[in-house]
Amino acid sequence: MNIKKFILFISLSGLFFSCSSIELFKERVEQKPYKENKTFVIVNKEVAIHGFEDVLMNEKIINQIERNMQNLGLTYDKERPDVVIRFSSNEDPRQKDVYQNQFPMWGMRVWDPWMFDPRFMNRGNMVSTKDYELIQLIIDFIDPKQDKMLMTITAVSEASSQKSKQKKLIKSVDKIIDAYDQHMKNS
Repeated sequence: MNIKKFILFISLSGLFFSCSSIELFKERVEQKPYKENKTFVIVNKEVAIHGFEDVLMNEKIINQIERNMQNLGLTYDKERPDVVIRFSSNEDPRQKDVYQNQFPMWGMRVWDPWMFDPRFMNRGNMVSTKDYELIQLIIDFIDPKQDKMLMTITAVSEASSQKSKQKKLIKSVDKIIDAYDQHMKNS
């Protein structure tokens, strides 16, 4: 009985995590970390630069970055920061084709007791389009003392609604800050 529950859990979690794909790209590392950082500042917050057109989304990203950096043990200091953080975004509306199989589960509908289905008469595979948005969140980590880039990390994901967009962007911030933390620990 426990094995069946374990297999069900693994398959459902695999399905859940495969649907919410966020890919990270570490783009630019100009300098290796040479000290442990203790303070940070977010340029978008101090200078009122909008990384997103949506002001509410911009504030959510700022708050999430600040919260995650403080969870790493850094403090917010706009006077003498060890790390300067700047973020921007690319939001690209797109469409994709969705193909609907007219013969679900039974191949050529041989075993289907309801052979006649008027929805599928004289049609091949039906095609519809689905709107989605390709979202890139780009966060730069800058060393202000040497005026060099510590690293740039880009998170890329797709969202089909405003609610899923917000969730994916929050998860993207979490993943980017984790990647930054791993970079600082491993270098």
